Amino acid sequence: MSALKVMTRTSRPSLEIEESIWDSGVKVVAGIDEVGVGSLAGPVTAAAVALTPNEKYSWFATVNDSKKLSPARRSLLSKEISESAIFSIGWSSSEEVDLLGISEARRKACLRALTDLSVFPEGVISDALELPWPNVISVVRADSKSISVAAASIIAKVARDVWMVEICGCLPGYGFCKNKGYLTARHKEALVRRGPSKIHRLSWSPISTSPP
Repeated sequence: MSALKVMTRTSRPSLEIEESIWDSGVKVVAGIDEVGVGSLAGPVTAAAVALTPNEKYSWFATVNDSKKLSPARRSLLSKEISESAIFSIGWSSSEEVDLLGISEARRKACLRALTDLSVFPEGVISDALELPWPNVISVVRADSKSISVAAASIIAKVARDVWMVEICGCLPGYGFCKNKGYLTARHKEALVRRGPSKIHRLSWSPISTSPP
């Protein structure tokens, strides 16, 4: 399905989209979101969070688009979500981004997350990304409208940030602990001094346009 603009009755993520899918007879709905899409280094990381109509968790009232939350709040919520709901994480490496392109790498990461869930999601809510999966609803800015997608965005963001901090110790000098692979001024300076690392996306500017 093409991406839909969905208007909800609240300014925070709600279960309105999930409930509309449950009302159609679907029992398991998974929200999915991916992070690291615009990063110059590191993987695309997707998370899927599966919910059923009978599940009610306290974090429903506090989840939001991960970009709107502080790192400390994201970490706390990620722990709460992962300890209560069914979730999974999928990855696409920087090499796959170079080989497949960012759109296909995003799909690969999302499909890996969906496939790794311990339950089969009969319905899926994605954040404006079409996926070859049954009953996918692609919603523009779904991470700010759907509780399951917001939860997925938090899980994915925290997991990727942890990965980038860990790789920072193996690849010092690029500032991955702070920039998480995104192109800051200091990151750009490090690229000039050191050249790209093994986790940089070589097909992306400014690396692809730099002289050999």
